Amino acid sequence: MSDKFRWAIMGASDIANKFCNAVSFIPEAEVVAVVNRTLSRCQDFAAKNNIPAVYDNFEKMVDEIHPDCVYIAVTQNAHKDLIKLCIDKGTPVLCEKAMYLNKKDCEEGIAYARSKNVFLMEAMWSRFLPPLVKAKEWIKEGKIGDLCLIDFAIGFNAPSHPGNRFFEKANGGGVAWDLSVYGYMMSDFFTDTKPVTMKCDALYNEEGVDTTNNITLNYGKITSSVKTSFTTRIKENIVLYGNKGRIEIPNAHWTTECILYNNNFEEVERFKDTVTPNGFYYEAKEAMECVKAGKLESSVVPHSLSIGSCEMYDLVVKS
Repeated sequence: MSDKFRWAIMGASDIANKFCNAVSFIPEAEVVAVVNRTLSRCQDFAAKNNIPAVYDNFEKMVDEIHPDCVYIAVTQNAHKDLIKLCIDKGTPVLCEKAMYLNKKDCEEGIAYARSKNVFLMEAMWSRFLPPLVKAKEWIKEGKIGDLCLIDFAIGFNAPSHPGNRFFEKANGGGVAWDLSVYGYMMSDFFTDTKPVTMKCDALYNEEGVDTTNNITLNYGKITSSVKTSFTTRIKENIVLYGNKGRIEIPNAHWTTECILYNNNFEEVERFKDTVTPNGFYYEAKEAMECVKAGKLESSVVPHSLSIGSCEMYDLVVKS
């Protein structure tokens, strides 16, 4: 039997393909099983990613494979039940965001995982990216003075065909769960605290699904503006404004660089990430190290971050 860390994948989605690729860069890890309700799709996914075991029943997969950790990559409306299934089996979980869709479910799910001594982590992979880490170092070194304002934006024209995951409530649709979470996560990362107040202006479709958000997070001495949309393409970036300069991070949630400017709008320094093979690599490594160490949560993506994100969802999402 292999002594490698054994991952199993729930869901044969595009994002699961990216995760499998990330695991391939970790010599001490492997993906040993994939499960999806549509068996033919699961078989195609397994063939593409060289995965030996294929299932169309989630519980049977966990019972027979006994993976070291499960990566959940199904639509968001199914996360809660699949997390509980894994925790009931004593199986650690790395779950795609949004891990839970509201604060009540999130707090209850985390408490349940803790009561069962099972590791649980939300897959907020951008938090590990080297340019974001470098930008935070610059802030701590005082290179932009006191951080005053965070400006985050991301949006695209999402597919609107029936059955898609973006606009339909039954499939966990909503821009807050899909995109605004990045803005909250990054604001939390750079401020190291929770917002004092949150406000939101949102547009909703006929089902009550939020399609465009403008969220303001107030941290007392810092304010963050999070603009996201499924109905228009927005140039994605995050800008961190201080009283002595600013930091720009293009393509923020999958970024490869960050640029430091002074107050005269002159470039002072530029950091370029040339080593990351796949951004999901870091979250996979973090989950593995936490599980091996017997931890119940990650210090990089703590449970408190997931709960805070859910407080934002509760502000935006119509029940």
